[in-house]
Amino acid sequence: MELRQVRYFVVVAEELHFGRAAERLHIVQSAVSQQVRRLERELGTELFDRSPRHVRLTAAGARFLPAARELLAAEERARACITEFTGRAGRTLRLGTSAGLGAHLDRLLDAFAATAPDVTVELVSVPARQRTEMVAAGELDAAFVRGGMQTPGLEVLPVWHDPLVAVVPAAHPLAASPDVALAQLADLPLRLPPRRDIPALVDLVVTACHDAGFEPVPGPPSRALQDTLAAIGTGKPMWTVAYAAHADQLRTTRVAFLPFSGPGLRLPTGLAVRSEAVSPTLSLLVEACRAAAPGDDRLS
Repeated sequence: MELRQVRYFVVVAEELHFGRAAERLHIVQSAVSQQVRRLERELGTELFDRSPRHVRLTAAGARFLPAARELLAAEERARACITEFTGRAGRTLRLGTSAGLGAHLDRLLDAFAATAPDVTVELVSVPARQRTEMVAAGELDAAFVRGGMQTPGLEVLPVWHDPLVAVVPAAHPLAASPDVALAQLADLPLRLPPRRDIPALVDLVVTACHDAGFEPVPGPPSRALQDTLAAIGTGKPMWTVAYAAHADQLRTTRVAFLPFSGPGLRLPTGLAVRSEAVSPTLSLLVEACRAAAPGDDRLS
């Protein structure tokens, strides 16, 4: 049994969806499925009830989940013991990441390593609300948040804007255009996540549609970007949005990613930190984040 397999199992159990779990883990869905299958073979039982419509824990999976979480917590405690023993406390920075960071993440890690080579960055991928809760509890040193999210006791340090692009079927006439105006999408159903999941993104897009003079046609809710792209790729007229930095890393010929004409749509991204915990190391991280963003997208 590998800790990686246990970690993947726990994330799938929390999401009850292999696509969303893959997004949280920043790996492809097939890798998550493969490792969970290997874990099931080693344990000699199925942990999930899989069907085309849902993923649910089996009785064995529900029984295994608390023990799996305890195992991962024990790993964290073991790492903390060694960190304390070797005197390296403070040299590891735990950073909560967000889906869709794309090349921004690689660039900021390179920039941070150049200015703080003795600091190890540990990336932790969890949902937005959980990220801020972990920062407030001291379990993370900082976490990416979008859309000006505010949490009592936390300070959000601005770092960059995240531009959005429109996603349409590759077979749609608009796909051949260099960019697209929002009004050109007025007749197509719009697929967005439930507002409770990403309120800043949903509000930005819906408000922009209203400003462009139309009420967006609601499409099926978007639960996982991979699934939504697959659905749009079938050619059925519909659209959604994606972060431009993420779109640059997605490999699919079945959809087209189109910049918005005019001022475009952008969400501010910041680093949430505890108000009393802004340190020289975190200041270096903020500067690395700003350096990682293209000039027009930087915040200060």
